[in-house]
Amino acid sequence: MNMTQTFYQAGTLDEFLSRIGRVIILEGREIAVFRTSDDHVFALENRNPHPKGGPIAEGIVSGHILYDPLYDWQIDLSTGMVQAPDEGQVRTFPVKVEQGMVWIGL
Repeated sequence: MNMTQTFYQAGTLDEFLSRIGRVIILEGREIAVFRTSDDHVFALENRNPHPKGGPIAEGIVSGHILYDPLYDWQIDLSTGMVQAPDEGQVRTFPVKVEQGMVWIGL
């Protein structure tokens, strides 16, 4: 298990619009980045845990929950956990915002 983590610059905070997902590619990984209305930033793998898969970046953000438009699932942005009655989890990545820059850890 790799215990070291590298943070990559993802862009300025202003580049991430509130409640709208944006896909970025870091180290060959497709990551959906979401900025909530209270200015928290979350990064999740842009892969729906539903058996049929699909992207999550087009989901609708309300609070810290992502509403998936394909399967009507609710995903907690901080943990990646799909809310009951559905089950599953999206991989999350640590995010830090420093001096107006968004950094994502891989």
